[in-house]
Parts: sequence; structure tokens; C-alpha cells
Amino acid sequence: MTAHATTSDTRASEVISINPATLEELARFHIASSAEVNAAVARARAAQPAWGALSFRNRARYILKLQREVYDRQEEIISIISDETGKPAFEALTAEVFPACDLMSHFAANARSILRDERFTLAVFRNKRSMISHEPLGVVGIISPWNFPFSIPMGGIVMALMAGNTVVFKPSEYTPLVGDAIKRFVASAGIPEGVLEVVQGDGSTGAALVESPVDKIFFTGSVRTGKKIAESAAKRLLPAVLELGGKDPMIVLEDAPFDRTVKGAVWGAFMNCGQVCASVERLYVTEPIAEKFIAAVVDEVRKLRVGAPSGCSTDVGPLTNENQLNVVSDHVADAVAKGARVLAGGRRRDELGGYFFEPTVLVDVNSSMKVMTEETFGPLLPIKIVKDEEEAIVEANSIRYGLLASVWTSDNERGRRVARRIEAGTVVINDALYTHGAAQTPWFGVKESGLGVTHGAHGLFEFVRMKHVNWDLLPMKSDWWWFPYTERWEKRFKTLMKVLYRWKLRKIA
Repeated sequence: MTAHATTSDTRASEVISINPATLEELARFHIASSAEVNAAVARARAAQPAWGALSFRNRARYILKLQREVYDRQEEIISIISDETGKPAFEALTAEVFPACDLMSHFAANARSILRDERFTLAVFRNKRSMISHEPLGVVGIISPWNFPFSIPMGGIVMALMAGNTVVFKPSEYTPLVGDAIKRFVASAGIPEGVLEVVQGDGSTGAALVESPVDKIFFTGSVRTGKKIAESAAKRLLPAVLELGGKDPMIVLEDAPFDRTVKGAVWGAFMNCGQVCASVERLYVTEPIAEKFIAAVVDEVRKLRVGAPSGCSTDVGPLTNENQLNVVSDHVADAVAKGARVLAGGRRRDELGGYFFEPTVLVDVNSSMKVMTEETFGPLLPIKIVKDEEEAIVEANSIRYGLLASVWTSDNERGRRVARRIEAGTVVINDALYTHGAAQTPWFGVKESGLGVTHGAHGLFEFVRMKHVNWDLLPMKSDWWWFPYTERWEKRFKTLMKVLYRWKLRKIA
């Protein structure tokens, strides 16, 4: 929940952090103005030359100190994440703290080799040499979401810093406490002032950051907001990486490993209360196993323990904010009104005291329903029975999103064949959500699911500017194609064309 508190004397607005399980107020933070955002960018700009001048080895030392801070204080950050998002502490550990530590280890060890200079000789002009180098962009802006308020921004921050940039980071207005913890951890690791600036606030703060003199924007969030950022950035050709929403399909073929697939569907749909851009949001199961599979899924869903996070005694916590609770309620109501049946869940649980909604399984769904075409971002699993593999592929590709998809089959070759036909940035076989937090695997969407890449070597390249340098080994007095133009050199070039390319045309023919 976000609220704005205004005092009569200062007229200063605040974002208010709320525990979504209890609706208890946790903290308040001042909303940074446009001027304050620009001042933060200026401080980051002043700090960048010294930070960028450090060797990869020295930057890595700082990142590993930060990793040690996270490791030593993991219980503190797990508690903050759980309190502010409502996710169970186990998920805060496995999906937030662990992936962040893994990413720090990976890029501290490998950024230098990934971004090493590349040298090559030109194919025709053998006297010439070229080098591709990778330089820091300068100051990058990172706008992060509330569903993974630690692991997602930490990934961007670490990659940006290892590439030699400084960062201005805006946490979500729903999770300002996690953003503040990141700021404190970075300071405790001894990373110089100005290298990471944190600006708290709401959408106006994010808009100010996009309009500020940063060199690139990295945004994770909704398609609607991503389009606004792209429009604003385009006005001054500001490059942006946009990791946006998904409506990710799960295709269950008749030869799927049954028990694993049932458990994978339930975890993939309801982990983090379904508030994952890579959640299973649509499930297509082929007719031969549909009845048995659906019954098994419903049985597993009914076993899930819903409630306020408390050790490992809770499987599914509350939604993180009231707006998301209303979206889930609306999608269920819309589906039921259009003929869907609820086999499990389907109700808000207001008596629990927070933003709770039961893990819900829907059948008899179709493309007229919001739950099959719009991102729900909540604990809903709509299941549609399809005739065969072909129909499942058509259904999977039928909407405007293309982030992640999964294929479940005992035949890996069949799985890869199906994966090649699915319109998604990532397709996993017999797994759910796996690569979303992996440091080495790229993460990106197609269609309306985003622009650019996060994670992996491809993601690290988003934080640098490529520079090409070319030189001659033995410079001549004049190159053949310089003035003055003569018939003699024209004939020589035509002879060269004949030697180089005519035989290739004959060979192909």
C-alpha cells in the first residue's frame, strides 16, 4: 500500500510502507522531488570517473564485501523483505537473498573476461587491425518493482557497478524499506559515496529519474508504465532496458512426467502469491491426461497453507498491495461471469487481516476472459484443455506477451521442438521460473514483454558502450581509394573483385 501524507507546514509528501499481512504501518519516506533527483544524478556523475577508473579486480573487491554484508546480515534483510512484501521468509531467502549473492559472485569473477577487449584483422585489408572495447555508460537509472524488491535491483546495481558505472536507484513505493536496506548495505561495504544514490518516492519520482540527465534507464514493471518510460526516453533518445509483464503459458503434453508436472504447476502458479512476471498464468493440458492432471493439481492446491508469513509454516502469504488484490478479485469475477468454474479457492480472505486471496484454480476458461489475456499477477491458475500439441502452441502464441513459457514432456527433443515454435524470450522444459533469477542466463521478453536483456553476459553488455578503434600496422603514404581517382586503380579494384568474389558465385551455382 502506498499513501501520501501531507503536513500543513512543509507540504512534503511521503510514501508509507505497509505490512500487507497485518496492514501495520512500517515506515515513511520522503518523496524525492525532481530537483532532488537531479542532485542525486549530479552526485553520481561526480563519483563516476574515480569509480570507472578502478580495475575490475578492485571493483570486484567492493562487490564481494557487499556480498559478505548480505551474507552476515541475511536474517535482517529476509525479515524486512517478508514484512514489507508478505512473502514467506523461505521465499525471501531462496528467491531474493540467494540469487543476489550468486549474481555478485558470478560478476565479480567474470565481468573482466566478459568485457575484455576484442581484437581482429580485417578479412580483405590485411594491413588493418581493429579493437572493440567496452566503456562505462556513466550514470544509469534503475527503477525496480515491489515483487522482488531485493534481488532485481541488486542484480542491476551489481552489474552496473562492475561495468564501471554509478547508479541512481529508485525503489518501488511499496517496498521503500528494502531499498533503504540496500543503501545501508552498500555503505557498510565501504563503496564510495555517490557510487549508489537512492531516491525514494512514487511514480513522479520515477518520471523525474527518466527525465534527468542519466545515460540509460533500466526499468522492471508493468507494460503500461514501461510504455510511458519508452515514450519519455524516446524524446531525447535515452536508451532503456524494459523488463515488462508476462502472461506465461505452461504446456502439459500427454507424456509429461506426471508428479513433477503437477508440483511444478502449483509452485509455478502460486510462488510469491503468483506475483512473478514468470508465473504460470495460463496452463494448457492435452486431452489424454487432462482429467487426471486437473484433479491432482486441485488436490495439491487445497493443501497449500495460506496466512501471514511465519517461519516455514506458511506456503502462500498475502498479495503485496490492495490494488493487486482488487485485480485478482476482478479477474475471478470476470471469468466466473463468462462461464468459468472455480475448482479451488476463489475467495478473498479478509478475516485474516491483510490482502489475502485463496490460491485459485479455474477451468472452462476461454480467450474472452481477462484471466486468459491480461496479466493477473496473483494466485490464479486458469487451466484449458486442448486437443493436442499443435493447439497448445497456437494458444500459447495467441496474446501480446512473450516473456517465459514452459513445456512439460518426457521427451527432451520434443520439448526443444515445441520450444522453437513458442514466441517467448525464454522457454524452459520441465521446470518453472528457474532461469528468472540465474546470474548466467539472459532474461528478456519479446512482443510487449520488454526491450533489452537483463542477467547473463548479454545483460552485462547493456551496461557498457561499445567503441571500435582501427589502425594500420604499416601505414602507407596513400591508400588505393584516396584522391586522385585513376583508371589504373579502378581496373585493379575490378580485378580484386574478380579474384575475391567471382569464384564464390560459381561455387554456389
